[in-house]
Amino acid sequence: MRLSQIRDFVTVVESGGIRAAARKLGVSQPAITRSVRGLEAELHTRLLQRTPTGVVLTEPGRAFLARARAAQAELRKAGEEVDRLDQKAGSVAFGVSPTSAILVPEAITRFRQQFPQTRVHIAEGLPQLLLPLVRDETLDFAICRRAVVKLDSGLAFRPLFRNDFVVVARKGHPLEKARSLDQLTEANWISLLPPDTPGGPLDRVFSSAGLPVPEQVIQCESYNTAIGLIAKTDMLGFLSRQALPESIPCDFLQQIPVAEPMPSFIVGMFTRADTPLTQLAGAMANGVTTAARALARPA
Repeated sequence: MRLSQIRDFVTVVESGGIRAAARKLGVSQPAITRSVRGLEAELHTRLLQRTPTGVVLTEPGRAFLARARAAQAELRKAGEEVDRLDQKAGSVAFGVSPTSAILVPEAITRFRQQFPQTRVHIAEGLPQLLLPLVRDETLDFAICRRAVVKLDSGLAFRPLFRNDFVVVARKGHPLEKARSLDQLTEANWISLLPPDTPGGPLDRVFSSAGLPVPEQVIQCESYNTAIGLIAKTDMLGFLSRQALPESIPCDFLQQIPVAEPMPSFIVGMFTRADTPLTQLAGAMANGVTTAARALARPA
């Protein structure tokens, strides 16, 4: 099995077909076809199903793709370690959930002081998006909350700080004087998780108070969109107390201090359990850890 075969296979999958992969790699279509067929022959299985519109992964193909991407990531990291020893610039890629993005400015500032030439890629998203990218080593690590995911054997988790949630509304909201959740059950809510997600803020808070979970809920996967909707409509939401001052429209938002206990989650760092961080990724992770210590409530 040659590295070029792995490269060709991954490129075909990511490009959606033989022709597009050939254009991307600057080689002929027959060369790509021979490469992939040779790989399939060596593995004694079909990895791709050819269709009139492109290619579709078979079940063995999906399994091999995950391993192929991980192998490419390891080779990239090995090359970057060598580059680092030769005083050349490498790269680091990590993910942050919206509520943990407050750690990024300080971490980047510290990292740039040590490694000014290093390429840095930052992905933002919910844990459901980020953790698969850590598993296949597209990302070196991800910072997000622990409660919404089941930790599998392929990932390791290190807690960093406790993230507190509060009820947030626009300033001048009709319910701004509410001091109990039972005054908010009929309100319109926005949630970054499906409203019936076990352990999610809406489910957790209202169930603990013996109240029905609100029915008028909009699910939104974008933190910035959620903040914008809360700031400009009568929707309510649970947002991070720590991240709220960092929000651009924070001057238009206010906390509704209800009497019931509010949820909190442990935010931490997810890495692959079987793969050590590179020197560059480790330095960035240290910067994130230092920034987390500055938050008011450590985990």
